[in-house]
Amino acid sequence: MALNQNSNEFHWLMDMLESVEVGLVVLDLNFHVQAWNGFMEHHSGITASRIQEKNLFEVFPDIPQAWLTRKVDAVAMLNTRAFTSWEQRPYLFRFRNTRPITGTEEFMFQNLTISPITGSNGQVEKVCLLIYDVTEFASSKRALERANEQLAKLSMTDRLTGLLNRGTWENLVDAEYERFRRYSQATSLVMLDIDHFKSVNDSYGHLAGDEAIRQAAAVIKNNIRQSDSAGRYGGEEFGIVLPETDAENARVICERIRQTVEKLVIDTPPGTIRFTVSLGVCQLTEEPENYMQWMQKADEALYQAKESGRNRVVVG
Repeated sequence: MALNQNSNEFHWLMDMLESVEVGLVVLDLNFHVQAWNGFMEHHSGITASRIQEKNLFEVFPDIPQAWLTRKVDAVAMLNTRAFTSWEQRPYLFRFRNTRPITGTEEFMFQNLTISPITGSNGQVEKVCLLIYDVTEFASSKRALERANEQLAKLSMTDRLTGLLNRGTWENLVDAEYERFRRYSQATSLVMLDIDHFKSVNDSYGHLAGDEAIRQAAAVIKNNIRQSDSAGRYGGEEFGIVLPETDAENARVICERIRQTVEKLVIDTPPGTIRFTVSLGVCQLTEEPENYMQWMQKADEALYQAKESGRNRVVVG
């Protein structure tokens, strides 16, 4: 592989990089290929003789031309190196990933270094692209990030229902309380409880009871908005935060949940389960001094729903 005469001093680097696992591409400032090492030949399937003097963007139309042109122009103007990591742009060349250890990744992740090459007059005449295969590292980091995201999600959610767990949900109640203190927008809190849940467990068993809890949670999720937050408060009790919702609109949402649960028929090996829920609603006012007092008022409304016959919504 030969370099143009003005780049003779670059031969030693070419000899070294020809046999290592680093891609090397030398371009003139019009993006015509001047050098193309063995790494590039192997992963592209294009030999150096075939690509010599060809325009890079014509051979690889999927390369982001505007982006690379800006990078190269800056390197040439400032006569300084530029670096790009796979986290900024996963790859420059769309090479298939050939490493068996990271076989789950479809394409090679790449770090890129762009270096200026000056002529005898001291002016930048060419640039050198060094392409590093960092698939192994990137794949491991991405797998770790996915695992951490999953762990974070698991730490925030209730395993049985997929709703927020008590601690996470209470934090959101607290945040909504503080938001009300600042902006005074209407917001409501709902406490919900499965009626006579002990008898469900006693009659059908705990597995059937768990299924009743799951079904109730599914009804809640399907009947609230994306901006609302539902959590499993404990056992068969649930809570819902309804931002920007006054008591009447909260009652409408709760009534929809109540009616849907009332129509549920759950077939289990021990028998068919039907159950109802009671709901207490409290629109936040200036009276509660903290979010716990707000929750207490919603809980008192739930207690009234239970005491007055169950399977109903009470607005406190």
